[in-house]
Amino acid sequence: MAIAAHAERPKVLVVEDEFIIALDVSETVKDLGYALEGPFPDKAHAFRAIADDLPDCAILDVLTGDGEVYPLADALTEAGVPIIFHSGHVSPSEVRLRYPKAWACAKPCSPDKLIDVLQEAVEQSRAGAA
Repeated sequence: MAIAAHAERPKVLVVEDEFIIALDVSETVKDLGYALEGPFPDKAHAFRAIADDLPDCAILDVLTGDGEVYPLADALTEAGVPIIFHSGHVSPSEVRLRYPKAWACAKPCSPDKLIDVLQEAVEQSRAGAA
């Protein structure tokens, strides 16, 4: 797997299979000035995207077009990439049991909360790279 390349604009990976939600989250990422990787409807496409260049953080739906996103989350966690789970199927407390360092937002999530969590995750990523 690749090493994260910390460019001036942090790169955020989005994996979401519901089109409207993917569009909304992607626009939020871009509105904050971050580079967008995706959105990808499944983990297979996301794995290909991170093969050469890791994101600074990732926003992942738990259930995607090709099943649970956990194998991708495991790979990103192992590489030190902060993860935000954004799911309507798995509660934040369930996610935190498996990924104690990850953030978790239940759908529907207010844009303000997602923005706060995303900014915190990017800051953590930048601090870890320094």
